Amino acid sequence: MTRPQLARLRRSDLPWALVFLAPNFLGFMVFVAFPVTFSLVMAFTNWDLIERAPFRFVGLENFKNMLWGPESREFWKFFTTTVYMMLGIPVSIAGSLLLAVLLSEPLNLGSHAVRTSLVLGCAVATVTGALLCAVLGAPAAGLMLAILGGSATVAIVFNRVGLRTLFYLPFFTTGIAQFILWKLMYRPKSGVINATILTVLGHLGIEVDTSQWLEWLGSTNNLLALDPQTGFSATGNFGLGARDAIVLMWIWATVGGNNMLLYLAGLSNVPGELYEAAMIDGAGRWRTFWNVSWPQLAPTTFFIVIMSVIGGLQGGFEQARVMTEGEPADTTVTLCFYIYREGFEQFRLGYASAVSWMLFLMIFVATMVNWRFGSRQVNV
Repeated sequence: MTRPQLARLRRSDLPWALVFLAPNFLGFMVFVAFPVTFSLVMAFTNWDLIERAPFRFVGLENFKNMLWGPESREFWKFFTTTVYMMLGIPVSIAGSLLLAVLLSEPLNLGSHAVRTSLVLGCAVATVTGALLCAVLGAPAAGLMLAILGGSATVAIVFNRVGLRTLFYLPFFTTGIAQFILWKLMYRPKSGVINATILTVLGHLGIEVDTSQWLEWLGSTNNLLALDPQTGFSATGNFGLGARDAIVLMWIWATVGGNNMLLYLAGLSNVPGELYEAAMIDGAGRWRTFWNVSWPQLAPTTFFIVIMSVIGGLQGGFEQARVMTEGEPADTTVTLCFYIYREGFEQFRLGYASAVSWMLFLMIFVATMVNWRFGSRQVNV
């Protein structure tokens, strides 16, 4: 087929191509482009569904009030809370890398007889836990024993595939049900977390005043001793509180999630000859990881850091909405939850849109900074 004939054929296919692309294009325009553009326009208005004042364009007044005006105290306090919630990101990334390294090789459990014995022992533990739950009236201990026994059985039978599946399950099941479950676990007197801590301390011979329970979701304390009113560090606020509870839950849910899978994929793509050369040179496991695996994982780490920072700045709404409603004393209100409250509880759509676009600018700047300095390590 000659080139002119091919060009005529392509031009004749253009109308049909546009017909098939039209649904996607219209969906993008209606559900993405139009709402985003409309929210940008709203950010420069005082649009209020309760009509506290006549509708008008206010220019940069919303942004001025947000950054250094009457609303600035709340905005910067909630920004501090958002950053505090992101303190778990390094721990989560490090944990994902550690899990990926450990699960990149099959488990060596010895002979077939040893494996069979382990499976039988875990099966007995699972059955015992089920009996404790159903018959002997010890639901917490029985459920924990059954879960541990069942998980260990899966790990032994399916080896690293089973372990990868088990570690990924918390990430796969994240959502409202998980938040409700953790809220029950964080109960001061009836929650399994405080009960477990008390039991462990008791076995260690440490006396604990049972009247002084960790309040968790009901406490304004935090590891940086931030004052709940100002957002700055102050004496008398050090401890474990609602923010730390949400961070711990987030680490547990994400450490075995997509980041672990990305690191596993990155480790599988490391050339085998590099490991052979390291072994010939007499490098140990740590030296091999630091000088071979870690440099090869630089692009993966770069991507994970960028996506984690973006997710951290955008996150916190679901957890706070379900578990705390922003309490106690608004210490769990992040910027996303702040946008929700201003837009859908106070009905200040203009101001809420301004906060949304300020959050977008923060994410954009953070991404550009990561790209500017992180890409150097990738391209070395």
